[in-house]
Amino acid sequence: MAWVAIVLAGLCEIFGVIGMKGVTQKKGWSSYALMFASFAGSFLLLSYAMNTLPMGTAYAVWTGIGTVGSTIVGMFIFGEPKEWRRILFIAMILGSAVGLKLIS
Repeated sequence: MAWVAIVLAGLCEIFGVIGMKGVTQKKGWSSYALMFASFAGSFLLLSYAMNTLPMGTAYAVWTGIGTVGSTIVGMFIFGEPKEWRRILFIAMILGSAVGLKLIS
């Protein structure tokens, strides 16, 4: 259950970053609500996962999911560059997160 919580926490982190991007673009209340609710949910789920997972593993996987997801959203929704080097380093982050799961 902790691994499900950490994946959901990472997904909430991605929505929080989308809300943050919305705040920078148009400052509507819906962007603020999305940002605060998503980050709150993300931190709650991360703290739940840390009850059973080692802190370093949980935090690394959480940040990895948030970083990779935010980068992918940036490339495909917000039109950020899709360079092969970005994709290479995203793959390295994903590989590291999977490696942490395998040894935990």
